[in-house]
Amino acid sequence: MQDQPVRRVLRGQLSVAGILIGCVGCVIITASSVYTALKMGSLPWPTIFTSITALVLLRAVGRTSLNEANITQVIMSAGSMVAGGLAFTIPGVWILGAADEVSVGEMLGVALAGTLLGLVCTAVIRRRFVEESDLEYPIGTAAAETLLASRDGGATGKRLFGSMAVAGIWCVARDVLGFIPSLVGQLGVPGVAMGLQLSPMRWAVGFLAGRRSIIWWAIGAAVGWLGIVAGGTALGLADVPTAQGIVSSLGMGLMMGSGAGVVVKDVVLPLARRHVFARAHDGAGDAGSVSPLRTVLSSHGGATGASGSCGTCGEADPASPAPTAPRGLLALMVAAAALVLGIVLRLEPAVCVVIVALSFVTAAMSAQSVGQSGIDPMEIFGLIVLLFVAAFSASTQVQLFFVAGVIAVACGLAGDVMSDFKTGQIIGADPRVLWVGQAIGALLGTVVAVAAMVALVAAYGTDAFGTDALFVAAQANVVATMVAGVPSAPAFAAGLAAGCALYLAGIPAMMVGLGVYLPFYMSFSTVVGAVMRWVYDRVAAARGADADAAEEAGVVVASGVLGGESIVGVIIAFASVATGLLA
Repeated sequence: MQDQPVRRVLRGQLSVAGILIGCVGCVIITASSVYTALKMGSLPWPTIFTSITALVLLRAVGRTSLNEANITQVIMSAGSMVAGGLAFTIPGVWILGAADEVSVGEMLGVALAGTLLGLVCTAVIRRRFVEESDLEYPIGTAAAETLLASRDGGATGKRLFGSMAVAGIWCVARDVLGFIPSLVGQLGVPGVAMGLQLSPMRWAVGFLAGRRSIIWWAIGAAVGWLGIVAGGTALGLADVPTAQGIVSSLGMGLMMGSGAGVVVKDVVLPLARRHVFARAHDGAGDAGSVSPLRTVLSSHGGATGASGSCGTCGEADPASPAPTAPRGLLALMVAAAALVLGIVLRLEPAVCVVIVALSFVTAAMSAQSVGQSGIDPMEIFGLIVLLFVAAFSASTQVQLFFVAGVIAVACGLAGDVMSDFKTGQIIGADPRVLWVGQAIGALLGTVVAVAAMVALVAAYGTDAFGTDALFVAAQANVVATMVAGVPSAPAFAAGLAAGCALYLAGIPAMMVGLGVYLPFYMSFSTVVGAVMRWVYDRVAAARGADADAAEEAGVVVASGVLGGESIVGVIIAFASVATGLLA
């Protein structure tokens, strides 16, 4: 008897128009996310961008339901985190010079196994991490507010697509026609790549990242490149290659330490609190800090749980107590992922078991991190499992990249899905339909992400990936260095300890690490984007504009700029491949 309500919900929130728009958007967003992740060394959440786009396009075909718009944006955005998981890990193989050892089938295997495990994990942990906790999920909350605020008027759509067009034209003028240089203002500082990157996408990252994050990013860049490299070499404390090795090792350590801090703060400490206070409080824990271990061990879809009230009207939702997805389907997906790990990626049975088991733990850690901070250090979780597997197995270097890639995809998808569940909770969407939308977008995204990676390699070659190359691939560089050996073990150890301590102290160590690790011109250009945000806020305040409306308009334009350049960048890469094939 439960099938009829489910069908009614599907008809009301998952339409043919929404699926078609979502799938077309998924192809574009996933491909552009691969480009953005490799080019920028980061992957801003596309959720707000896709929320606005979905709402505008659905309204254009006469559909105005917020729930339908939310499901559509879920399909559109799901593949982006699959793209991030691949882009943050697999290019490390090419950086180490082993390009011929990774086939298209193996990349598809990494993406598919990670996607299946990520979807299963989110179905299992959704209720405890969204309904039973008070985690904020800032990205999901912002997306819900954007949908609620954008119901009337077409100004939002005009800003979004107008800024996309401007950024796309800029990209063509720079990368195809050569009218605009890529970098200006280079200074001859030994060992430091100084200058301003003429990239609207880079400026948009700084505009959107938040003042506090950018300040710490700038501090990291100043300490690493101006302090250690420029200052250290000027004082004769080290030569340029040694100083650069120290900086790269320190940056990697800070980013790894940030991931370790997530484990300590969001896993170890909650477990310790539960153990200490279990007897006194009859096993009750902190509602806002959810134990990933408890989540994994708890039964999925049990009788107890949240009330299932609607996020919009507060009325009871009779469909909410039902499992997010059928248990039999979830079991089949886990089995399929295990088969892919063993047959396609040729991993040992023990390694396959470890990956499946730890994917649940790391996905829960990812959900906790995203829920608290909006940050998902997916490649760090992949590195943690990689190091664990390397300690007990005879896996090859390339297979270790596969391990990191599977976990990164699963964790990236988990963070994205949980944010979308939060959006759905606020506006009243059914979680089962959200999960179906995520499955559609994520599975489509596995194919698109691999195709985009293959196209970029075919267009620019494997030499285009690396710290000083066209695609900086910062996270993949970290994974490659961890597999091959860090240049300065003391600097890495210091960064690891400092990153963990900074995270525990409430300081965004990941941003500090990015500033230390990335070339200085990238950090400087990102800071320029933050300065643009500061100027924009001051001008809006001076004109007496409504603060919330001004902020929303700025975010929409910056999102359009980010999407415009990344999408056109992918189109240029595909055109380059097609031209080469026809030549």
